[in-house]
Amino acid sequence: MTVMTGGCQCGRVRYEADIESDEAYLCHCRMCQRATGGVSIAFVNIPAENLRWQAEPDWYQSSPIAHRPFCARCGTPLGFAFLENGENVDITVGSFDDPSRFRPVHHYAVESIHEAWIDTRDLPRVRSEENESIRQRWMDACGKTPD
Repeated sequence: MTVMTGGCQCGRVRYEADIESDEAYLCHCRMCQRATGGVSIAFVNIPAENLRWQAEPDWYQSSPIAHRPFCARCGTPLGFAFLENGENVDITVGSFDDPSRFRPVHHYAVESIHEAWIDTRDLPRVRSEENESIRQRWMDACGKTPD
């Protein structure tokens, strides 16, 4: 068991989670697509008792059966939980301070999968610092590029 930390982009909402496994999954359901604006979302599923909010998130009921934690200040989606009888909670992989431990082990809700976004390994890759306009905006704003 490893204690891992995470939170939203602006830092207002923070959490600690006891993590037993490096397994994660990609959810492709339409609810997650709409909730995140993405074609899928990467989640780590953990027992709810293994999650401790250090600063409470905001919550919205995203369907008749579930609600989602998020930060109302910066908009970061933080997870998914059932309204009733939810022994587990899903936490967004990208909200962990160091998400590199996790690896996807399955796809969920494949009826809504967008196949063109699954295998992107042959697409050209561009590092953010290679975009001079963006790099300069960061340097002008705060003297460094983001982590």
